[in-house]
Amino acid sequence: MKFLPALFCLLFTLSILPLSGAENWPAFRGTSQGHAPESYSVPLQWSSQENIRWKVPVPGKAWSSPVVVGDVCFLTTAIESEDATAPDRAKLFLKAMAVKLEDGSLIWETEIFETAAGRIHKKNSHASPTPLYEEGKIFAHFGHNGTACLAADSGKIIWKTSEHSYSPVHGSGSSPVIAGNNLVFSADGKDDPVLIALNKMDGTLSWKTARNLDIRRKFSFCTPLIITVKGNPQIISPCSGAVVSYDPETGKEIWRCRYGEGYSVTPRPVFANGLIYASSGFDRAIAYAIRPDGKGDVTDTHIAWTYSKTVPRESSFIVVGDEFYMNDDKGILTCLDAHNGELHYAERISPEGGYSGSPVYASGHLFFTNGEGVTTVIKPGKTFQKVAENRLDEYGLSTFAVLSDGFLHRTENHLIRIGE
Repeated sequence: MKFLPALFCLLFTLSILPLSGAENWPAFRGTSQGHAPESYSVPLQWSSQENIRWKVPVPGKAWSSPVVVGDVCFLTTAIESEDATAPDRAKLFLKAMAVKLEDGSLIWETEIFETAAGRIHKKNSHASPTPLYEEGKIFAHFGHNGTACLAADSGKIIWKTSEHSYSPVHGSGSSPVIAGNNLVFSADGKDDPVLIALNKMDGTLSWKTARNLDIRRKFSFCTPLIITVKGNPQIISPCSGAVVSYDPETGKEIWRCRYGEGYSVTPRPVFANGLIYASSGFDRAIAYAIRPDGKGDVTDTHIAWTYSKTVPRESSFIVVGDEFYMNDDKGILTCLDAHNGELHYAERISPEGGYSGSPVYASGHLFFTNGEGVTTVIKPGKTFQKVAENRLDEYGLSTFAVLSDGFLHRTENHLIRIGE
């Protein structure tokens, strides 16, 4: 059946409608760009004692973000335990959980995979990909360890698969996205990196597309982005060596924009003002603004602008109106003209640095959170306006979920609801 762009857009819109109530943050960065609905009203100030609705312990460790639909929050986690038969090899239990938004109490907890705990980067976890909600189902992805679909109301496993394993470097980090009838995720490991689409109904393989890029370091961790250009959907998927656009129905490559030996790409791309904004990753990160209406290799024809100073290697970009924002790993916030890349300002927002989680935009303000639990609140605009600095004093590398009246934050040991 021919893929219909209008039908695709309708299905995507329906997929993010909440179960009940006003809360709707169903995936990594909400509806993908890090923006909360305009009707949301969140506090600008809090601390470990002020404006905390509740705080509950969460077993295991995970840098996946919480997702919220209606009055339920969904999480993934990874719990390690010693193997008595092999003391030098820990067992790993990968789980999904649902808790009540009202008080954080547990609704259900489901163990999905049991495997051996492999080596990962010290800043990674075994459950870093964020789960995804669609139409009463939760899709929980654990990178090379497997993928599953669960009933959102009960936690019952509908399907799961570990058939698409690969050799990771530093572990996994890419979250899945829904593209029509498929669940799409990157599998950019040590060798033979690919983009994979599974049938979301039963987990069978729909297509697998090789990256076909000649680059020394092939591993990356980037979450794809679904966009529509001139009525046609595209999957935008940065990887080592290039940002690439794919047809969601077939997996066929539409265009690519090369950035040399850039690798370990983590920041998720953003689409605004008719441009794709993407980072080239390590070793020297460069921000690219690319027109997404080309075909084939567009490196020499479709780059609108680039910027090479204080570009993040971990946190994603965010665009508000005509301004483009990025906070580098050490805490420098840079604001550029989103159309031409001209610098408005570059200011330090926190002396601690350590930024891994991505910023969010809510109630007319930008929120940047570092690994030590410090959230800096910035008023958007061409001049630097720091509104508040809030401290939770808990280590954590995940990205906020935004609620109608506050935030959910997953730290190393807790899930915290911030709100008045």
